[in-house]
Amino acid sequence: MIAPIIRVGLADDQPLFRAGIAMVINSQPDLRVMWEASDGSEAIALIEREPVDIVLMDLEMPRMGGIEAIHEASSAFDRARAHPAHPPLPRFIVLTTFDLDDKTFEAIDAGASGFLLKSTEPEFLLAAIRTVHSGNAVLAPSATANLVRRFASPRHVDRDEALTLLTPREKDLFDLVAAGLSNSEIASSLHLSEATVKTHVSRILGKLELRDRVQLVIFAYHNGLV
Repeated sequence: MIAPIIRVGLADDQPLFRAGIAMVINSQPDLRVMWEASDGSEAIALIEREPVDIVLMDLEMPRMGGIEAIHEASSAFDRARAHPAHPPLPRFIVLTTFDLDDKTFEAIDAGASGFLLKSTEPEFLLAAIRTVHSGNAVLAPSATANLVRRFASPRHVDRDEALTLLTPREKDLFDLVAAGLSNSEIASSLHLSEATVKTHVSRILGKLELRDRVQLVIFAYHNGLV
């Protein structure tokens, strides 16, 4: 059975950088760059005209940067999602030259499911696209410790109050996801199948009104739940 093609949009104001990224992505049989944009406003128009699964979004671009573009795309999707034929919102992976500036955290809050430096190795970029497409989130390795420190305090909610909607099994999974374990690691730890773990994680995110695993980790550390 042939795996479906993961459609990718690329938004960056540097043509040479876009060309290099597109070459790397298009070298893979399951990935394809469907369009390129030079700024955020052009990316929004292309998302509407030619839907994709993943958008690699630069943070710093003329006219409209990546954060504003993610906000605009999300708002447009919220207005149109009542229409049954409207395509789903793509997942966003932000790209930046700078490591962990404030705009990176703003992008995650805006709706990005991944954060990568432009110095990322090609193999890591390809893996990140596939990982985010599968419903998980990706952070550049250097981001994790800083993210934890940034959101570790203050504590805003009581643990029992925050997790009251979760079953005992879901609470166990919540702790493991917040600790950074992958689905396969959680499955091994709790003697479950990966499919069961994925189902539980989806339910946890839905009950806590969180978008993805990045938001879950932020939520957990921000509220002192781990």
